[in-house]
Amino acid sequence: MACLERTMAVQDGKTPIQMLQEYGALSGTSPVFEMLRTEGPAHLPHFIFSVKIGDVTCSGQGSSKKAAKHNASEAALNILKGEAGVSFQVPKVEGSDSPKEQTNHSNIIGTLQEMAIQKGWRPPVYSATVEVGPAGTWQYSVTCRMETFEEIGNGRSKKEAKKLAAEKMVSKLKSLPECFDISGAKFKWENLKNSAAEKISLLKRTPLSLPNANYEQMLSELAQEQGFEVLYLDIDELTVNGQYQCLAELSTVPVVLCHGTGISQGNAREDAAHNVLQYLKIKAFK
Repeated sequence: MACLERTMAVQDGKTPIQMLQEYGALSGTSPVFEMLRTEGPAHLPHFIFSVKIGDVTCSGQGSSKKAAKHNASEAALNILKGEAGVSFQVPKVEGSDSPKEQTNHSNIIGTLQEMAIQKGWRPPVYSATVEVGPAGTWQYSVTCRMETFEEIGNGRSKKEAKKLAAEKMVSKLKSLPECFDISGAKFKWENLKNSAAEKISLLKRTPLSLPNANYEQMLSELAQEQGFEVLYLDIDELTVNGQYQCLAELSTVPVVLCHGTGISQGNAREDAAHNVLQYLKIKAFK
């Protein structure tokens, strides 16, 4: 966070918006503001803005667009301050956690991470937002996602909210039957070759070069039959040839990712699905 330290060192007379923009210029991650909605009567509107910089997303409210962006920027700076461990003059949001709270926080986060490793699941993913109320109140919200499950924790600090989200996730996972596998309970790679189910049998005998074939639908039906999920990740950046890009991810262990390109986003998805089907066909004959 050296960029943040350099930005905060020259903060005198600057607004939070300017400070956040300078940090973005130094770190190469420019802040992106978006007006979420407007509340209140037409003669007395209340604006709500969000700002995203890197993996930090915050929101702010105000009686003007500038005030809302100002509050959202303050929230983002406070999060970045907490991550960098530096000092700068914006309203203090995160209270200092007691040693006992820090220990519990580390333990529950580590416990959830260990559960993922032991079961062969993908590690938990956390995302944080912060709400800034009109009276200057602050509320952190952290979402913990693990495979198909999602839990949300709220607190006065990001650490507290993350700890609560992790606690909820651990509690949920412990309540599941011992035989339950959240990473794809029905799917086993070793069963693919010997499966005589309709869709996998169709894949084995069907050439993947038929004109006007709907590969996305074919993959969806196969996934439902074999017990895994397909997630399509559209890539904003075009290829050097100006084509759209997409990744198809299977909820298997290990995870399977296949890339696709096309003249449209839909074509890119079809290509990614086609490549997944080719991979599965090879695995089915191995």
